[in-house]
Amino acid sequence: MRTADRLVARTVRRGGPWLGVLAVTCVLGAFAELALPLVLGRTVDTLVAADPASTTWLGACVAIVIVTVLCDTLGVWGAGASSAQVSAWLRHRTLRHVLGVGPAMTRRFPEGDLVTRIGVNAEEAGRAPEAVVTGTALLIPTVGSLVALTLIDFRLTLTLVAGLALIALVLRAFFHVSTSIAGDYQEAQSDIAARLVDALAGARTIAAAGTAAQERSRVLTALPRLRTHAMDMWRANARAGVQAGVVVPLLEVAVLGVGGLRLAGGDLTVGELYSAARYVVLGAGLGAALSHINRLARARAAAGRVVELLVERPRTYGGRPLPTGPGTLELRGVTADGLGGTGGVDLVVPGGCSVAVVGRSGAGKSLLAALAGRLTDPLSGTVTLDGVPLPGLSPRALRQAVGYAFERPVLIGDTIGDVIGLGLDAPGPETVRAAARAACADTFVRRLPLGYDTPVEDAPMSGGERQRIGLARAFAHGQRLLVLDDATSSLDTVTERQVSRALAGELRGRTRLIVAHRVATAAAADRVVWLDRGRVRAYDTHRTLWDDPDYRAVFTVDAP
Repeated sequence: MRTADRLVARTVRRGGPWLGVLAVTCVLGAFAELALPLVLGRTVDTLVAADPASTTWLGACVAIVIVTVLCDTLGVWGAGASSAQVSAWLRHRTLRHVLGVGPAMTRRFPEGDLVTRIGVNAEEAGRAPEAVVTGTALLIPTVGSLVALTLIDFRLTLTLVAGLALIALVLRAFFHVSTSIAGDYQEAQSDIAARLVDALAGARTIAAAGTAAQERSRVLTALPRLRTHAMDMWRANARAGVQAGVVVPLLEVAVLGVGGLRLAGGDLTVGELYSAARYVVLGAGLGAALSHINRLARARAAAGRVVELLVERPRTYGGRPLPTGPGTLELRGVTADGLGGTGGVDLVVPGGCSVAVVGRSGAGKSLLAALAGRLTDPLSGTVTLDGVPLPGLSPRALRQAVGYAFERPVLIGDTIGDVIGLGLDAPGPETVRAAARAACADTFVRRLPLGYDTPVEDAPMSGGERQRIGLARAFAHGQRLLVLDDATSSLDTVTERQVSRALAGELRGRTRLIVAHRVATAAAADRVVWLDRGRVRAYDTHRTLWDDPDYRAVFTVDAP
């Protein structure tokens, strides 16, 4: 948990001005609480002695109470504002890091788990500064009470110290137990979230299969575990509360007993005994720190889950631009999880050529496509574009050179035009429209109420229309290399032929790597990469490969 503790320390430094307000109000309120018993004691003594100064001391009591109330009010405001600020900073930092790592992050952490860590866990970790400040502020009344009791009678101090040692042991044990339980609870919570996201993604399939009841049971598999951890947390709270609840009254009785004996011996006044009684209550108030300890334990456990994301190494980029070239893609000795085997993949895609990637399910087609444009990095080997290793390119150069289109494109942007031009530096309307025309999307976009300015949420689209928008986005970006990962699977035959003509016509100067499942797509390519169990089985023209019955079996058809 050391890395989690370091993250908690960083959140404290990121608390901002409102955390300072909280700290000031906590300290001021603590000193006001310390002063109140002394002032009350003096007030009692002056009232007993009928001293005219009693009015002054009574006014001081009222002033201290007002200060305490104001400090509590500002403290609540400061706690909420600082926690919100820290949570926002931590969420943004974690999200930027996750995006910097790229798709490799989702291969280790399910989407629902990521959402829980970035959302719920980051928020809980963001409450750490408030818990640290308020918990630390509790030490002021305790230390102050020890000093005050020492000034009254050191025997009272020794009695209080003995009781505080027991309370400290209770709090220490509670903190470690709570951190462990909170981590287990948050893990079960993420498990449910991950299963729920999977279920939502396949909602239509579940409805069509009539398996809602079974899916509900699958999503809630971790619910008993979640309940167990929640009950463990309540039991830990109750156990620590009872232990502190037993120690504190006994401690108060012990100190008052010693004080009573000193009073009977004439060593204490009535006011001093009253002050001592109040200071015991303040000093033993450390036992009320359970709620602060619990919040800090949850924040620490949540920070541990956020740190698991932050320790993933983000992709690093160089600063090299691409030299002038046709877009030649080369893979030398490339291996990845599920691709390349022991020898690696060696492949050269000449600039301006169209190459189809075929193979059975699980052969590594999408992985090869991801490696081509550095959506993921190989375990070993080098991927170059026009002779420049992809890690040496700047992010801007890479994204301008490579365009991706996927089977299920996610449309990010406020309007349709924004979606197509996403990531471009101030794309002009003609650039967006030209890309849409090449993807056969211009016609249906113009029929929308506001054309390219139509908000995405006001533009219901079929699967094929979404794919055309995704293709347009890729065409707007990929100046050297276009990677199409099953990006035309939802297009009708006529539209697919039109897109194929655009790829072979106005986009012919770009290198095209196309993950293909249809015979027609493979036949239209200049060459075909045939993958089999993560290895390149053949690299030739479709017509040449068609003579191999194993190649024909990939498409499960009888004729080209």
